[in-house]
Amino acid sequence: MCLKSMTVQSIKHPYNVLFVDDFVPRLTEHIEHGDVVVVDAKVLEIYKDRLLHMLKEVHYIIIESSEKKKSYQGVEPFIKELIEIGFRKNNRLIAIGGGVVQDITAFTSSILFRGVDWFFYPTTLLAQCDSCIGSKTSINFGDYKNQLGGFYPPREIVIDVNFLDTLTSLDFRSGMGEMLHYYLVSGEVDFQRMSHEYALAFKDKSVLCELVYHSLEIKKGYVERDEFDQGPRNIFNYGHSFGHAIETLTNYEIPHGIAVSIGMDIANHLSAKMGLIVQDEYQRMHVLLQKNWGDTCLPDINLDNFFALLRKDKKTVGIEINVILTKGLGQMYKTPLPVTPKITEWLSDYLISFNKSS
Repeated sequence: MCLKSMTVQSIKHPYNVLFVDDFVPRLTEHIEHGDVVVVDAKVLEIYKDRLLHMLKEVHYIIIESSEKKKSYQGVEPFIKELIEIGFRKNNRLIAIGGGVVQDITAFTSSILFRGVDWFFYPTTLLAQCDSCIGSKTSINFGDYKNQLGGFYPPREIVIDVNFLDTLTSLDFRSGMGEMLHYYLVSGEVDFQRMSHEYALAFKDKSVLCELVYHSLEIKKGYVERDEFDQGPRNIFNYGHSFGHAIETLTNYEIPHGIAVSIGMDIANHLSAKMGLIVQDEYQRMHVLLQKNWGDTCLPDINLDNFFALLRKDKKTVGIEINVILTKGLGQMYKTPLPVTPKITEWLSDYLISFNKSS
């Protein structure tokens, strides 16, 4: 496996990403007196034989991973418990889990006592290949995803791809969907690599590990240029505005990375209809993206609700709907999307035909 490391240069502080073949030794080194471990309930159940003996001398908080927990209402009892047990500013939070545990821990770390240190052990492919770096903290507000948050990186990220052995097929493909968008944004060479190695990633852990590492390499370059997402990093919203709307309208029954795969295809479909790319280029990307969403079906989607959610997307500024479209592999760009009859017709046609083509 790829026992590698990288350092991400954040304006807050540099932080390391360490790839290991066994998370236990590093976790044992990290835990100090007064620290609190925040662990996903499913992860604790699966790895209880390896975790519980380490946690018996430390306070730990179990998080039931759900979007509802990622809210003010969900975070409040978590913060209350930390304060009541005597957690102090010099103590640290150590998160073990996927994106929900990451967001709850990162958001809390950024506001508790005006900032405490935290460490992250991502256990999902989506968290390992994407969200673990970049500094973003996000929680939901009502029905609107990731509306509240800031930028607050961990001190260290420890990636053990062996965690991924226990993921469901759907969760694994959700992670692959997030990783796909980096390889398409990167350009032709990385698109070709992912096209050739996509199937291998499901059965060869060394191939998967290298893909995860390179996904973070791609993201790292943009993060270090634009950590606060004010310019170049915006292109990583490719597929996400449409994907977030799909997540919300399906009550999160379609996982994030699957929704993003569909969102990228919608962006590419609109780009082709607008003459930004030729149909052959759309089809080439469609073949790979369709592999990832597989037999996923979309319910009937009300376009008025769809556009309303796009308007409330956190990347939208002013009254315009801003999305990422493409002029080809590696040529994604941010642009206003006018809600014209023609755009509405193209979106409607896509959504109607989706289940027939999947």
